[in-house]
Amino acid sequence: MKRTIITTIMTLAVLLGLGGCTQETQNQLGRAVQNWTGTNGVLDIYEGGNLVMRFIKIDKLTTARGTGDGQPRQYRYGYGYLDKNFNYKHDKDEPSQKLYFEISNFTPYIFYENPYD
Repeated sequence: MKRTIITTIMTLAVLLGLGGCTQETQNQLGRAVQNWTGTNGVLDIYEGGNLVMRFIKIDKLTTARGTGDGQPRQYRYGYGYLDKNFNYKHDKDEPSQKLYFEISNFTPYIFYENPYD
């Protein structure tokens, strides 16, 4: 329990720090996050301060780029398993394959390594 609280606080601090970085710096740091989480990343999506969706077993989040101009777009995407009951496990009643998801730069989210695997 204590480790979870510390991990959450550290993750929030990092996210706040990234808010002041340029998009390119965020992209470079984002690639480093894949090395940190390996293939066991967790994405928590919040609405109104409440956890509303969780994806698990994510290997990376990718910043979308335009096909014609190559410029970064205002969203990220990835693949992961939907964790409907927020237990950090891929259960039998949840979708059996990884799902594609997109999150905008304005979506409140936290991406971190699964502390329970």
